[in-house]
Amino acid sequence: MKTILAAFAASALAHAAWAMPLTVPQVQEASSQTVKYDCDGDKTLSVRYVNTKNNQSFALLTVDGRKLLFVNVMSGSGARYVAEQYTWWSKGQEGNLYTGMGEANAPPVIGNCKARGK
Repeated sequence: MKTILAAFAASALAHAAWAMPLTVPQVQEASSQTVKYDCDGDKTLSVRYVNTKNNQSFALLTVDGRKLLFVNVMSGSGARYVAEQYTWWSKGQEGNLYTGMGEANAPPVIGNCKARGK
């Protein structure tokens, strides 16, 4: 997990001369899995899911050319991850990417994503 956070911190802050790798010794990776999704509009997403030893979950994906670290939050159904104004919501082998900048019932910005080979 240290490596994941360090890589994202370094890439996100590469333009700043003071950028240092982020290490969080209390957060240790227990397992990870990368899932590739095929979505509407011939779009694809690659999502790396990371579970930690202290039962936290993260999803790492690229949105608009930026690598973002999504944090798992409470969900009534499926798994919901948030980063900035974005929400990645997956259930089973499907998922949708939403932005909080639209209307309450706005369609996903990337939708009907289905895991490859499933």
